[in-house]
Amino acid sequence: MPKLALNAIIFDMDGVITMTMPYHFRAWRKVFAEAGINVSKFEVYSREGQKGIRSVIEIFKKHNKTVTASQAKALLHQKESLFKTLDKTPFVTGAKPFIKKYHRKGVMLALVTGTARHEIEKILPKSLLACFNIIISGSDVRYGKPHPEPYRKAIKALKLNREEAIVIENAPFGITSAVKAKIKCIAIETSLPQRYLKDADHIVHNFKELEKYLKQHYAL
Repeated sequence: MPKLALNAIIFDMDGVITMTMPYHFRAWRKVFAEAGINVSKFEVYSREGQKGIRSVIEIFKKHNKTVTASQAKALLHQKESLFKTLDKTPFVTGAKPFIKKYHRKGVMLALVTGTARHEIEKILPKSLLACFNIIISGSDVRYGKPHPEPYRKAIKALKLNREEAIVIENAPFGITSAVKAKIKCIAIETSLPQRYLKDADHIVHNFKELEKYLKQHYAL
């Protein structure tokens, strides 16, 4: 079969580019414990990409507890402050060279994350940020993942048809967002095993496998 054209790669950030999910979990676990909630790793990892305030409200609801808007906002602020104090290993193996390689190839690159824009600029070095044609942050959308708005907005900003792009995700909410936006989604097993990623179009273990898959299926 002829290989497909690929004009854009759209990346999630946490768990795809940056290896920060274990640190997010540590921070969430601590602040939820203070509220009397024993949050599981899956509850946090599966919601990666969702707006933080929505995660607080939904996890409280799941545990049959009530929380006001002001309390949720304060808890989120506490979590973000704690997260900043943790020592972090920032990058997923292979992510930076992969991004820089496809930037040099002339493939359009986009970053779609629930992280606020000012935090993105603190986390990613300028040399890496410069590789992205567009960035859609949690500050830029009304509805976060799993709603399709973030990925729909990325395609619109790239001025491409959805068939010309792929999404690289690592969590169920992000995969659902991409699928609802009708963009092909490749999941990478950096945070969760395959059984949680089954709604993606294809699953790879790491960036080396992703590179192999792209060479097999796309004209690059």
